Amino acid sequence: MDVKAAPNGVATIEDRILRITGYYGYYPGYSSQKSTSRSSVTRCKPGANCPSSHSSISRQLSPLSVTEDSSAPILELQSRGSSGVCGHRAERQNRSGDDGTQAHPENGSQENRIKARCLSCTSVVLKAVWGLLIILSVSSSWVGTTQIVKITYKNFYCPFFMTWFSTNWNIMFFPVYYSGHLATAQEKQSPMKKFRECSRIFGEDGLTLKLFLKRTAPFSILWTLTNYLYLLALKKLTATDVSALFCCNKAFVFLLSWIVLKDRFMGVRIVAAIMAITGIVMMAYADNFHADSIIGVAFAVGSASTSALYKVLFKMFLGSANFGEAAHFVSTLGFFNLVFISFTPVILYFTKVEHWSSFAALPWGCLCGMAGLWLAFNILVNVGVVLTYPILISIGTVLSVPGNAAVDLLKQEVIFNVVRLAATIIICIGFLLMLLPEEWDEITLRFINSLKEKKSEEHVEDITDPSVHLRSRSRANGTVSIPLA
Repeated sequence: MDVKAAPNGVATIEDRILRITGYYGYYPGYSSQKSTSRSSVTRCKPGANCPSSHSSISRQLSPLSVTEDSSAPILELQSRGSSGVCGHRAERQNRSGDDGTQAHPENGSQENRIKARCLSCTSVVLKAVWGLLIILSVSSSWVGTTQIVKITYKNFYCPFFMTWFSTNWNIMFFPVYYSGHLATAQEKQSPMKKFRECSRIFGEDGLTLKLFLKRTAPFSILWTLTNYLYLLALKKLTATDVSALFCCNKAFVFLLSWIVLKDRFMGVRIVAAIMAITGIVMMAYADNFHADSIIGVAFAVGSASTSALYKVLFKMFLGSANFGEAAHFVSTLGFFNLVFISFTPVILYFTKVEHWSSFAALPWGCLCGMAGLWLAFNILVNVGVVLTYPILISIGTVLSVPGNAAVDLLKQEVIFNVVRLAATIIICIGFLLMLLPEEWDEITLRFINSLKEKKSEEHVEDITDPSVHLRSRSRANGTVSIPLA
């Protein structure tokens, strides 16, 4: 019985059945081509030559090689002779060759991606390791400096002389940097050439006498005032309280930058600044507003304020500096301190404000240890920005608070009441809030959205995996099974 061709190109009942059942090898006119292919195959006896079959097979395989579509129908050539087997082998070889040519560039791109990921992971791991070492070194050097000052005060109390002496050691910053340059750089530069290159922080003309006095003088005064007030506070308060109050400089930097530099307003940093001020008041209340306690808190807050003013003015007039420029600038501050501020300890000595019996009686071991650790702290802060993430440097600074607390507890020099402990925790939390980036809200939303997308993708994969396995097994059997939802 003949069936008329339908408008969609379906000519036979078999075509209609295949189209309705969704046979994966179906296309319009499949049954007619299948019948013609079967009629074109000539049956021959085993071992006999069948040239006509070879030619017909090659004509049938030619559309597959042109389209190269994996969804194209596979012609089932049923033949008892060797020609049918040869046809299947030729078809498999063509398909394997096509797959091989496509696999080589894909494998190469996958290998490049894997190498890039390995390199990025290695750099992240190295930065994290360096960051951990820098955190421990920064916190240890700051704790060591503070504790040595407390030890020195037992036999020798001359805070300005100690400040002047430790600031003079900053001259060695640039020689230390240049030694590292000689050890690590491939292209060595002479000391004068490197010095002139790093002096560009003062301008295109380098360091001149006018710029030396104009740029260095205010920063040197702020540097000396910051350290001097910090040492005065250590005489009135414990090391834990002073280090916690000094962490408020981050809040003062934000407030000054917002007012002077017109930086972006951030509500979370305003909250952190309020927390810092709250911690300051609670720290003064911890000793029932005792006179020494209030004076010590004032000295510590003054030290944090001058430190914040130093950082804001540096950003305003000098901008950002690399490691070499920072080393040059700090060494210049030490040289200015040695030349122009040396008269101040001399005046204090002869007026007997800071007097000592003889130079042999000075605790040179404690003085050199304090100055060395202070220099190491400044070097580590600048090196850490190069080797790791800058936020880790700030974390190392705030970790000096629990470090000093542990040492004070061991020395039994501090008794933590509820108010003092709460004030310390509030100041540290405010300090950590200051470390949030400006786009912290957008970053948080992106992170949450990425987690949601990953969960949805995993859920979709869990749903599609059983259906894929079921279809692969059914295609091997020549039928298609549609899984129930």
